[in-house]
Amino acid sequence: MKWIVPFCLIAAPAFAENCPAVTDHSQRIAEIVDELGQARGEAEAQVLSNELWELWTDAPDEIAQAMLDEGMSRRSSYDFLGARNVLDRLVAYCPDYAEGYNQRAFVNFLSGNFDTALVDLDRTLALVPNHIAALSGKALTLMGLGRNAEAQVVLRSAVEMNPWLQERVLLDQPIGTDL
Repeated sequence: MKWIVPFCLIAAPAFAENCPAVTDHSQRIAEIVDELGQARGEAEAQVLSNELWELWTDAPDEIAQAMLDEGMSRRSSYDFLGARNVLDRLVAYCPDYAEGYNQRAFVNFLSGNFDTALVDLDRTLALVPNHIAALSGKALTLMGLGRNAEAQVVLRSAVEMNPWLQERVLLDQPIGTDL
């Protein structure tokens, strides 16, 4: 049994047509985003953010979950090439699963491949428009590209959804003022 998951990781692109539909968490995500806007402090916002991560990282099946987990594990251990390879297979296997793109964007961001990260962040946001982490990641990526004015607009959108977002300290001006 132990060999099944590694085999699935290697063979996943061959089974691309078998990726099940992504679970629709959009209603709960929207509710959490609304709750984040009303959060009374960072601790409350962190609990809600953790719930968002549980939803975002809920892969469509065991094969996709194994690939996501492996990609995130490799990223955490600074194996960016290995992480990117696994996440490439994940997005080939489940092209409608936003978190595959978001995690691959994060790996590319950490590798300094900002242009490539931006493509994946845009795909993530096309699939899940209120993905606060992808918005924040896009803002940081735009900053990495020197596109600071555009980054501020994107970051402002993320902070409006989650006023307790850690990256809020990177805003040039407080919320409620014009850029």
